[in-house]
Amino acid sequence: MVWQIVALAAGFISIAVAGYLYYWVMKQQNLSTKMDEFSGEVQRGAAAYLKRLFTALGGLSLIIAIILLITLDWESSLSYLIGSFSSAVAAYAGMYIATRANARVAWAARSDLKTAFPVGFYAGGVMGFSVVGFALIGMTLLYMIFGNPEAVLGFSFGASTVALLAKAGGGIYTKTADIGADLVGKVEFGLAEDDPRNPAVVADNVGDNVGDVAGMGADILDSYVASVVAVMILGHALYSVEYVIFPLLLSAAGIIASLIGLFVVRTGESNDPGRALNTGTVITAVIFAFFALGVVFALGIDRPWGVFWPTIAGLLAGIVIGFTSDYYTDIDQRAVQDTAHSALTGPALLILNGFSYGLLSIVPSILGICAAMAASWMLAERFGVAGTYGVSVAAVGMLSITAMILSADAYGPIVDNAKGCAEYGGEDEQTIAVCDRLDAAGNTAKAITKGFAIGAAALTVLALFAAYAETVDIRILDLLQPGVVVGLFLGAMMPPLFSALMILSVGRSAFKMVEEIRRQFREIPGLIEGKVRPDSTRCVDIATQGALSELILPGALSLITPVAVGILLGRYALGGFLAGSIVTGIIFALLMANSGGLWDNAKKFIEDGAHGGKGSDAHKSAVIGDTVGDPFKDTAGPSLNTLITVMSLTAAVFGPVIADLVLFRL
Repeated sequence: MVWQIVALAAGFISIAVAGYLYYWVMKQQNLSTKMDEFSGEVQRGAAAYLKRLFTALGGLSLIIAIILLITLDWESSLSYLIGSFSSAVAAYAGMYIATRANARVAWAARSDLKTAFPVGFYAGGVMGFSVVGFALIGMTLLYMIFGNPEAVLGFSFGASTVALLAKAGGGIYTKTADIGADLVGKVEFGLAEDDPRNPAVVADNVGDNVGDVAGMGADILDSYVASVVAVMILGHALYSVEYVIFPLLLSAAGIIASLIGLFVVRTGESNDPGRALNTGTVITAVIFAFFALGVVFALGIDRPWGVFWPTIAGLLAGIVIGFTSDYYTDIDQRAVQDTAHSALTGPALLILNGFSYGLLSIVPSILGICAAMAASWMLAERFGVAGTYGVSVAAVGMLSITAMILSADAYGPIVDNAKGCAEYGGEDEQTIAVCDRLDAAGNTAKAITKGFAIGAAALTVLALFAAYAETVDIRILDLLQPGVVVGLFLGAMMPPLFSALMILSVGRSAFKMVEEIRRQFREIPGLIEGKVRPDSTRCVDIATQGALSELILPGALSLITPVAVGILLGRYALGGFLAGSIVTGIIFALLMANSGGLWDNAKKFIEDGAHGGKGSDAHKSAVIGDTVGDPFKDTAGPSLNTLITVMSLTAAVFGPVIADLVLFRL
């Protein structure tokens, strides 16, 4: 009980840190009326969208909670509702501060980069520490009340359901607006990124917050909770209570390490925000490694090295995957610059180059995941711990520094919005240039976070797979059995199917957005000359309605398909289904996240003056490439790790119920 109280205290410390950072950011000045006006429009648009989204998700959560009450027990039902609520609160908290920090970052950019950087980063910290705080408090309290980690599984299921729909919906919203703004504003009229004459600019900036802040916050909370709960379930099934408490204390250690890392992040004399963010991540990881060793021995685990080394293996794999994403998406690296150079020939070669580098980026990431799995399994077995437990602990190790990783991720859309505020407010070129440098580092930070999230999802779903196998008593999957093979192919089909539905959704909504923007430029006299303001509200409505209506089919598939496979073909086929979805889900997620980030920064590289700069033919080609990459990196790609987590959790939660309901035994 003492150690559970320690974990609970760490959760409350995390919330307190988030509160302090919020207070500090809100004290920063913004004396520009025009920037404040723009920020207010973004605030209202984001709040209106989230209100409609969470109203719909509240109804869905209630229905699923009733199903859990009928099929399982009241503990799982209650845990599910608490998990759903925690995910929604974390998402809203991040969005709330992000939409109020943007103008403050822009005002600070009037001074210099060193002044503006901490405003954006600490605002991101509100999201980072809120997410891990709510997650750790929820998991610890539920375990203290019920004493059974399988009851906490409902908490993870609730967080994942909200995360999938929040991330997918936010992704559809943000790319609907972004594509419309780029294709008409940039390509057809030659306007700047956030030119206030563009009717979709407000919707685009709203989308950054509901997609990359609220959506990603819910997404990371989902993986974070799922990895911890999977270890708790395996520890409960295989060992003593120390092995159940261990992942909670690792999470607590990660919060303290992230707190130290947060306050050592400085741009220094180099004025390089990307380097500062990367240095903070590395320092946090090193500090956590020492804390993890202390946790192992303080807890008195009888096989300490069997859990410590897998934790470190997961942490190192996370860094490898994150910095692989950094290499393939960094504006100063060869991949981005080669792709930008290919824009001189037109959009075709630029798209081919970006896609090819995205495929190449899969290799080191997959090797890192495989190395982490193999190392954690063998090291655990070497010191007397089950390999499945070792792999599961590696996932917790990878996600242990989530507070720092998510702080850097939320920094990205905040500084992106800051540039929009600066352009809308008519700030000088020097201020906008500072915002551009902050934004370029933010794009890379978001790519690194996506790499962490995807890699963590790979290990997390393997841990959930082990938890599923434990609950339905599967010892081996025989690939000579037709049911397993059928399940394998059905599972492998789901990530590409989900990706297609997401991208088609963006395409349908973006088409409406493009038509509306063209209509406004055509029918509103004086708009292109800047004499009147555009009808931004109409564009916000198009993005909102498109996101909410397009969520229904992919959301239903993610929840219904695993149950249908289990009932129709049995527990072994469902095991094959989960295995297939893991493999293709990770590959597609890495490809799309990295290709999309690469195309985005190739465009920014040209906008910085390369190959003719803004308005050149190369720039127009890069904008088209970025438009292709938008739904890759911000809609389909980051939603896939949540998809495979939700399907794995659905199988684990409903596995005992559907295990013997087999209609067709293959």
